[in-house]
Amino acid sequence: MKKLIIHSVPVAVSFMWLMTACQTLNPILIKGPDFLKFYLILVLGFYASVFILNSLREAISATAFYFTGFIFLLGIIKLIRGIMIGKPVGFLVMILILECIVAVFLIMSHVNKKTK
Repeated sequence: MKKLIIHSVPVAVSFMWLMTACQTLNPILIKGPDFLKFYLILVLGFYASVFILNSLREAISATAFYFTGFIFLLGIIKLIRGIMIGKPVGFLVMILILECIVAVFLIMSHVNKKTK
């Protein structure tokens, strides 16, 4: 339960920022720069919570992997929407690539801890 609360804090903070800055709770409908700000707050906050728990020798839970998947899925949906509209999506692609790299490291560390 403690891990769920720790992982939910960055999500809640990013959605509170979205509500105050853009007056909406739907991140898919907002414009590019606002979405990138929201997405960076979400990604950086979530991965900071994951690495804080990891540095405290806590095991990475399935909840963290679900959150990672949902955050990545949100980025992919926005990427597809941006491509369909014909908007530039370079920064989002870079963020998604970095997110994939970090997810691979998390999975590798999770597998290493399970094998020990």
